[in-house]
Amino acid sequence: MAALAGTGAFVLVSLGLVSISASSGHWKATGWMLHYAMRRAVSTQSMGIKVPPLDDPALVLKGAGHYHTGCLACHGGPGQERSLIVQQMTPEPPYLPPRIEHWEPQELFWIVKNGVKFTAMPAWPAQKRDDEVWAVVAFLQAMPSMSPERYKQLALGGRSEETAKPVTPDHLRPLKDPLGPVLANCNRCHAEDGGGRGEGAFPRLAGQSEAYLLGALQAYASGERHSGIMQPIAAGLEPAVLEALAQHYADLPPVSRTDAPEPTPDILAQGLSLAERGVRERGIPSCVHCHGPKDGPRNPMYPNIAGQYARYLNLQLELFTAGKRGGTGYAHIMHSAAQRLTPEQMQALADYYASLPAKVAGALDKPAPTRTEPSAQTPLPQKKR
Repeated sequence: MAALAGTGAFVLVSLGLVSISASSGHWKATGWMLHYAMRRAVSTQSMGIKVPPLDDPALVLKGAGHYHTGCLACHGGPGQERSLIVQQMTPEPPYLPPRIEHWEPQELFWIVKNGVKFTAMPAWPAQKRDDEVWAVVAFLQAMPSMSPERYKQLALGGRSEETAKPVTPDHLRPLKDPLGPVLANCNRCHAEDGGGRGEGAFPRLAGQSEAYLLGALQAYASGERHSGIMQPIAAGLEPAVLEALAQHYADLPPVSRTDAPEPTPDILAQGLSLAERGVRERGIPSCVHCHGPKDGPRNPMYPNIAGQYARYLNLQLELFTAGKRGGTGYAHIMHSAAQRLTPEQMQALADYYASLPAKVAGALDKPAPTRTEPSAQTPLPQKKR
C-alpha cells in the first residue's frame, strides 16, 4: 500500500499536476505543518545564543535605519503598510509589529542572521557581523510599542521621505534624476551635515578624505569590508555614484557633535599616551603617524578619527581584533595592531580621539611622494580633482 501511494504521488508530480502557484496558497494543513516545523527549528537551533543588552538607544537607532531599507517593504512597521506585491507571496511575509512578542530575542537573532528557506527571508549578507544583527533585534524588540512618529524619527531622522530631499551640490547633479534618492538615503543615517547620528550608531563622514571615503565604499560594495547594512547599499550603486558621494561628504565641513559623558582625566591621559607613543614592549605602534593629529603628510587612505564618536571607534577596534571588519588593502595593518590592545586600552583610545576637535582631513594630509609599495609608513599623494 505504501509503495502504491508513493508511486501515485510520483506520477502526480511527474505529470505536473501538483499546484505550485503562489495565487493558490497552501492547504491549511500544509501551512500549519510548515510553520510548526519552522518554529521548532528556530527554537532548537537558537538555544545557547547569549543575548546582549538590547535597550541601548543607539542600538535601536542603528537597527531602525536598516529596517527601513531592508525590511519595511515586506514586513511593514508603525504606520507603514507592507508592499501590495509581497502580500501576493506564498507564504506571505507577516506584518511584524504584532508578531514580535511571540518570539524570544535569541530566536529573532537566529532568523535575521540565517534567514528561512522557501520563504524569501534572506540570510544576513555579512555573517561575521553579529553586532549588526543584534541592532536589528534591538529595534524589533522596541517596535511593537513604537508610534508612527517615533518610527519616522528613528528611521528617517525625524523627516518624512517626501521632505528628506537635501539641496544637491553641482557635482551631484547626475544623482538628481533618476538617482536623486541616493543621497537622501545616505543622509537618513549619516545626517545632511555628515555628522552621523546616535552617539556612534552611525559615524561622522564630513571632512574625511575623498580617497578614504571612496575606498570604504568600494570595499563595502565588493564585500571586502564586512557589513550587512552597507554592502547591499554600496553594491547597488554605479562607480560614478560612489565617487560623487565620496566627494560630497569629503567637501562638507567637519562636525564635532557629542553628548557623551566626558571621560576622566586618567582615561584621556592613557589614550594620549597610547596614541602618541604606543606600547613598545607589546609591539603596539603609535596611532598619530597614520591617524593624526600631527603635522606633515599622512596617507589619505587612512581615516581622520579626531572627533569621531568613541562608540564607533571602539567597535571598529573590536572588529579588527576579532578579524571581522575587513576593509581596503590597508586593513591588515589595523588587524595586526588592534589585536595587541586590551579592551581598556581600546576604550581609552576611543575616548581620547573622540575628545579632539574634528578637522578637515586635508588640513593634516599634505601631498607626499609617490611610492611603489605603500605601507603604514609610506604616505600616499592626495588625489587630484
